[in-house]
Amino acid sequence: MTSNQGIHTQSLCPICLSKIEANMYEEGENTYMHKECSEHGKFKTVVWRGEGIKEWIRTKERAYIKNPITELKMGCPYDCGLCSSHRQHTCTALIEVTSRCNLNCRFCFADAIESKNEDPSLENIQLQFERILKVSGKCNIQLSGGEPTLRDDLVDIVAMATTFGFPFIQVNTNGIRFANDEVYVKALKNAGLKSIFLQFDGTDDKIYKQLRGKALLELKKKAIENCHKHGIGVVLVPTLVPKINVYNIGDIIRFGMDYSPTVRGVHFQPVSYFGRIPNEPKDEDRITLPEVMDYINKQTNDMVSLTSMQPPGCENSLCSFNGNYLIEGDILKPITKRSCCSSDVKKAEVGANKAKAFVSRNWSYQKLIEQEKLSDWDKILDALQNNTFSLSAMAFQDAWNVNLERIKDCCIHVSTPNGNLIPFCMYNLTNQEGRSLYRDSMVTSR
Repeated sequence: MTSNQGIHTQSLCPICLSKIEANMYEEGENTYMHKECSEHGKFKTVVWRGEGIKEWIRTKERAYIKNPITELKMGCPYDCGLCSSHRQHTCTALIEVTSRCNLNCRFCFADAIESKNEDPSLENIQLQFERILKVSGKCNIQLSGGEPTLRDDLVDIVAMATTFGFPFIQVNTNGIRFANDEVYVKALKNAGLKSIFLQFDGTDDKIYKQLRGKALLELKKKAIENCHKHGIGVVLVPTLVPKINVYNIGDIIRFGMDYSPTVRGVHFQPVSYFGRIPNEPKDEDRITLPEVMDYINKQTNDMVSLTSMQPPGCENSLCSFNGNYLIEGDILKPITKRSCCSSDVKKAEVGANKAKAFVSRNWSYQKLIEQEKLSDWDKILDALQNNTFSLSAMAFQDAWNVNLERIKDCCIHVSTPNGNLIPFCMYNLTNQEGRSLYRDSMVTSR
């Protein structure tokens, strides 16, 4: 993998979704994916802006699926389910409990609307839990949609997941019902909910009006307050869109710190172009992981150093970054430090286990206990638990920049109604006309 040869991979044509060869070449400080479809021509997309892409990549010993569901027939990405060529276990299994939503956002992975498909039954969701447990063991669970809180029986679904023994249960939400229905929040906590993944695009309502169609900031604050009352951890999840909210990254981090320990961290999602999107993307419509790290560093006035943010130990190195910190007053003190230039080969399975444990531990929130009731050692543990704060980002892929090497290493898997597990990006990926391989035409169980 030399500089003049670039990095070879396989990708998809964004028009017909055929598998095609692709190469990633460094051009100055940027890296571009070049690919060509025999029918639809050449495509070039920026995938990395900033420090060298090759220096970021970790070498891993792959962790192939021990209990594959689907047979390997056509090859990646057409046999997802998971098949035997997939190279990472499930860290988080995502179940879409509804396709309904109470917003009509400009960008939406699920292209959710008020009424689309019938919600899966509790019996079907039980089947999905059973299949996840068989294939992936006691991984972390995220309940998503649409907007999952439109289901009044979401409490029953959380309780069911708890009964199955899943250690960490999280709801992916816009926070509207969490703000308006405290009784519902309390019931979810009592059922076993540990955390919410809160859509949080900025600290200014003009951002929400642009991305979500209405002012939502006060509702977000109220949702966090209700989670604080009932001991539910909150992770802020901004969708980063160039020219809309990238300038607000530092303020989002400071907001999260102000609401710690209920807010456990910020998980940035650079915009990807699948599901509901306004237009076909140009390079100026993208923000890459090195740019996000650079904005974090600059907009926190060097409080968050670049070396405190590191490649993932679980998924493919090009998918994400993460950093873990202690809050001391109004300062973040790094716990993690980058060591990606090590020649050691990391075990992907070990990385998956560490990632599951980290999320379960650090994204949950335990309500503060009166200090006089704690031993000295418990006071130390309590301080560590409640003063930690994480910064991370996940760069989801679309048809223009999809790298099948990354797909094979995915650890975030969407459960389908028939119990298959599909890598997140592949499940949501759509072509130029909005056609998908998996979301709209489910693969049957084999």
